[in-house]
Amino acid sequence: MTSAGPTSQPPAQAPSPAIERANRMSAANMLRSLAPLVLICLALVGWMAFKQSAVDTVREVDPSSTVQLAAARAGYPVVAPTGLPEGYRPTSARTDAGTAEAGDPVTLEVGYLTPSSEYAGFVVSDDARAVAVTGVLGGAQEQGTVDLDGQAWTRGTTERGETVLSRTADGITVLVTGSATDEELATVAGAVRPYSG
Repeated sequence: MTSAGPTSQPPAQAPSPAIERANRMSAANMLRSLAPLVLICLALVGWMAFKQSAVDTVREVDPSSTVQLAAARAGYPVVAPTGLPEGYRPTSARTDAGTAEAGDPVTLEVGYLTPSSEYAGFVVSDDARAVAVTGVLGGAQEQGTVDLDGQAWTRGTTERGETVLSRTADGITVLVTGSATDEELATVAGAVRPYSG
């Protein structure tokens, strides 16, 4: 028979070096390790943002081919801003003349970035129901007339609170509108001339 006496436990052994390392790893240590990497990433992002802000990101377009197409297909003498001062940069130009058949209405739109970095839009159309016309004049409040370079323009305010300069003659509507200052819009309107391609 064996006696059931007290059993002794073996003495506690020192943890292995791998276990000691695992015990030392904590969230605080991990954050301290990641902090330099995060700072380097933030510095790179800041440097890239600063570097890109110095580059002009405005893409200019040449509206001449769009104006030429509209003039070729329109059943009316197309007008467009010409000879604008430096700082007025064309950024968009479109027309529906590409799909127009003989006798169809034609709308021409040209957008400009002004010297104050605001938008000035020009529209000419022989379709009073064109979205480019109704989108601006629908709900606009007339505020009188102004004379610009010998032409009488109706001044108004759109539903969006932007100034609109418009004139209509012989079924042709010409608009200049946008977030630009009144002086900049008047400059664009004053530069409107018959297209001679």
